Amino acid sequence: MKYPQESVKPYNDAESKAVQVEKMFDNIASAYDRLNHTLSLGIDKRWRKKAIRRLVPFRPRRIMDVATGTGDFALQACRLLQPDELTGTDISEGMMDVAREKVRQAGLEDRIRFAKEDCTALTFADNCFDAVTVAFGIRNFEDLDAGLREMHRVLVPDGHLVILELSEPQGFPMKQLYALYSRLVIPTLGKLLSKDRSAYTYLPESIQAFPQGEVMRDILRKAGFRHVEFERLTLGICTLYFAVK
Repeated sequence: MKYPQESVKPYNDAESKAVQVEKMFDNIASAYDRLNHTLSLGIDKRWRKKAIRRLVPFRPRRIMDVATGTGDFALQACRLLQPDELTGTDISEGMMDVAREKVRQAGLEDRIRFAKEDCTALTFADNCFDAVTVAFGIRNFEDLDAGLREMHRVLVPDGHLVILELSEPQGFPMKQLYALYSRLVIPTLGKLLSKDRSAYTYLPESIQAFPQGEVMRDILRKAGFRHVEFERLTLGICTLYFAVK
């Protein structure tokens, strides 16, 4: 099945979404962290911590962080969960280069590694990760069903999936305020700080198109996950999904 966000692309209709997403993140890698924290007013750090804490009772030893980007989630997860190893995967080497430098500065090179991977065709064996995480990257998947099936495949039985994704608030007045913020503030700040206006026009469009709440819960169940839960955070600006293989 094709979902609406799979047709939302950063630049044009000629190239595949995966090619354009890779190009976009390579373009904005150096400004990504500053923009991310600015646009979320720093709340994204609390969202990450909340997501990681869902895994604390299960003590995962091997973790994969999909769409790891500049490694913020990977670093935070490594510090809080103390796994034996954490593998961050992404299609953008530019983003992972930033992540590798952060890991080097943190002295965690023996625990965290990064690998360029297509999330719809992972090179890892079946049943090899205790937990898989995705923070603010799943709406960029070119094929959502294929990406979820791959994450399900590489998880051990009873392994856990945690997803954080931006979402659209539904209640008044947050829905109306967010609409103005995403239409006016995000593209303007994106152009000023990253010099790539298209990337931050794409951001609110991809959020709007992405399946949310109950719809995403059903998609996760279709991919084979069970005990699927979701929680809306900060009046619905972000949604946390939690599921078991």
